[in-house]
Amino acid sequence: MTAAAELLRDAAERLRGAGVDNPRLDARVLWEHAQKITLSPTSVGERENLFESFIARRIAREPVAYITGHKEFWSLDFEVGPGVLVPRPESETLIEQLLKAFPDREAAHEFLDLGTGSGCLLISALKQYPSARGIGVDSSPSALAMARRNVEKHGLLGRCRLIEGDFSKIEGRFGGILANPPYIPNGDIASLAPEVRLHEPLQALDGGQDGLDSYRVLVPLTERLLTPDGLAFFEIGSSQSGAVSALLGGRLVGVARDLAGIDRCVIGRGS
Repeated sequence: MTAAAELLRDAAERLRGAGVDNPRLDARVLWEHAQKITLSPTSVGERENLFESFIARRIAREPVAYITGHKEFWSLDFEVGPGVLVPRPESETLIEQLLKAFPDREAAHEFLDLGTGSGCLLISALKQYPSARGIGVDSSPSALAMARRNVEKHGLLGRCRLIEGDFSKIEGRFGGILANPPYIPNGDIASLAPEVRLHEPLQALDGGQDGLDSYRVLVPLTERLLTPDGLAFFEIGSSQSGAVSALLGGRLVGVARDLAGIDRCVIGRGS
């Protein structure tokens, strides 16, 4: 067995002992990340020490995406880090539903992303619609700084504007609104996985006592901001489709499931 293989095996065993899911995969990803980093000057064992520092952070249950600084979403690479919610595969359901609702990829849509975070939803949407423009809004300066870097990375500076502040101050009318608001009931925060509970931003998770606080703000807001034929796509928790649908009332268009068969996206119209 090579020295690298021994390091990987040992690291995977330590990760398994710390309760990490997929320890062998995580060890491999972190090893490959360590190989990509330029070290100058390079001393004997320096890269192994770097890898060891990554494993120590993962044992502390820091998300792999924060350690590598990257996360894939909709087959695109996004910069992520502390202070920004890690993009999740289930959130791609919103993009899938957006594409179904607006099949003309050449249309000049105006999109709005409320709580943009890393910018993954808005950027993914704009990459699918080359004539579209969009606005991303977030109250977190650190999240917006990261979103700006992602917007620049994906060549969208001319089509995307980022705004810091309160959602209620947004003006204009939009054909499509995307929102992945905080929806975890605050009593459930303590039971979340350590990667989420200890490291991801609480303000992006805590949805109030019943998890619906943000929807009570967003539902009436989107009615004002949507064009008459516009649609809003809300990400929801696994048991919230009924409650969020009820908030939409007669504006409800439908509920879509993610790849795991869980209700994940509630769709509402402008009027």
